Amino acid sequence: MNKELIFQMAHASIIDCDEDKAMQVIKDAQDNNIDLVELLSMGFSSGIRELGDQFGRGEIFLPELIFSTEVMKKASAVIEEKLGSDNVQKKAKMVIGTVAGDVHDIGKGIVCSLVKSNGVEVYDLGREVPALTFIEKAEEYQVDFIGSSALLTTTMTEQKKIEDILRKEGLRDKYKTMVGGAPVTKRWAEKIGADAYCEDAAESVKMVMQWIEQGGK
Repeated sequence: MNKELIFQMAHASIIDCDEDKAMQVIKDAQDNNIDLVELLSMGFSSGIRELGDQFGRGEIFLPELIFSTEVMKKASAVIEEKLGSDNVQKKAKMVIGTVAGDVHDIGKGIVCSLVKSNGVEVYDLGREVPALTFIEKAEEYQVDFIGSSALLTTTMTEQKKIEDILRKEGLRDKYKTMVGGAPVTKRWAEKIGADAYCEDAAESVKMVMQWIEQGGK
């Protein structure tokens, strides 16, 4: 079974919201010596991105997207377990969460999975996370990066609060911050003083890896 076919099957398992198929794809990938990190990014993630685009166009409803995201999370967890912490050298640490007032976490989970698979230790703070909690957890876990997601225009101000608190506490130079989410823009990131705006999971990984190559901070 060739790599492209297995990637297509992984993609389809997310589109079809088929957990059994996803688990079989992982097994097939291992049997054929296919890199599981590549499977996650080129197969499963491409499926969830397509569904995200469909949702944005109003072609599918939120429950469908949520169900498929759960399959994605389970596939990611299995892959992470198979890779094992001993096989992935930890290059940096990151906290990430959806800001206070926002219950959506579509996309954040994908970012977590892809960043983890690239050797970064990720602390997922979940949904509705107050700005101060981002900083408290960053300090507690001694991370390098802080990522925040806002899916509603009304909650974007929480991302500004994160930057404001970091400056107030004299911690701004200690961390690299990235912001994302549907209403978020590069202009917004620049306005509030965040280090980067990331449009999607792939861009988030690229930015994190670039920071690591530059020495983290």
